[in-house]
Amino acid sequence: MSTASDIKFESRFGVKHKPRRILSIVSNTADLKGFPVGFFGEEMTRAFLSFIEAGHHVDLASPKGGEVLIDTHSDPRTLNGAYADDLITLGFVHHAKFAAMLKNTLSISSINVDDYDAVWVAGGGGPLLTFKDDTALHALIASFYEKGKIVATICHGSSLLLWTKLSDGRLLADGKKWTGFTDEEEEEINTAFGTKLNTYTIQDEATKISGTTFVCRGPNEAFAIRDGRLITGQQQHSSALAADMVLSALDEY
Repeated sequence: MSTASDIKFESRFGVKHKPRRILSIVSNTADLKGFPVGFFGEEMTRAFLSFIEAGHHVDLASPKGGEVLIDTHSDPRTLNGAYADDLITLGFVHHAKFAAMLKNTLSISSINVDDYDAVWVAGGGGPLLTFKDDTALHALIASFYEKGKIVATICHGSSLLLWTKLSDGRLLADGKKWTGFTDEEEEEINTAFGTKLNTYTIQDEATKISGTTFVCRGPNEAFAIRDGRLITGQQQHSSALAADMVLSALDEY
């Protein structure tokens, strides 16, 4: 008698991608409740791996350039840390070429948008502190979008959509559906750390903006949205989903 595995036939094939150039942006280091914070490891490295495996070139930048910090919370090197099994980030920080990028990121002031096909913005502890008043960063993201590039943000990186305005004065997120770190997820983090970490949240601020729609799933559920050339992921668990959407969008554009 045949089992299901005996009678199943399956065939798969890989997809060849036209080589593209992608800019990955992370936050510079900031102080949160007396602790240094930067970016969430997996939210940069998971997409980075997907992009280079597809044959794309990835540059790493930060608003100010120079050395950047993986949040201690998400760093797999943290003793007894919650993300000790993040093998991709662990491999990144122990790779001679890639680890060196963390020591000397490009400054966004040196970036020519015409050199890239897409931008990916990671989240973490830093963005709510460092992205809000960075009008140069807002202008860079708007330029990517207005020049027909793919714009992808994940988790707290999606905070940029609260402030990034196009040349006509409209928010980039106007008329768009998008996602990012949710209020429920913020509360889980606050509970875990025993204090309210952030003075405002992405979801709460988004609900105050008319003409845009913030959409989310339950806490820590993998969820990503593509609305045209804007791609957003809810949190670190959504990194692979959002990265795959970027690859598909690049193939189309």
